[in-house]
Amino acid sequence: MAKRILIVEDERPLSRALQLKLQHEGFTAKIASNGQQCMNLINAEDFDVILLDMMMPVMDGFSVLKELQGRPTHPTVFVLSNLSQREDEDRVLAAGAKKYFIKADTPLSVIIEEVKKA
Repeated sequence: MAKRILIVEDERPLSRALQLKLQHEGFTAKIASNGQQCMNLINAEDFDVILLDMMMPVMDGFSVLKELQGRPTHPTVFVLSNLSQREDEDRVLAAGAKKYFIKADTPLSVIIEEVKKA
């Protein structure tokens, strides 16, 4: 059975590019455009990995991480953000994210390889 990936990203071209690349690699990938949609999908379905943006409308990535912390189990979370301050990275890693990628500096192929390892 293919790993199920949830892409939580409000930049439509990026989320669609990630979805297509992940599907090409054999994963099942769904998209949520904000944190609230993410939580709705997590409550309805099981996912193995979440690719989570930090700055989104309705509910940001920090709030999603906080919600996930309160659960006994949750998917592996990789953060994709353009926030490049060390404090932001430390904050999301402390909140349970496995890795932090700066979108502008990270090729999609690197993200896909990390998903494969997860």
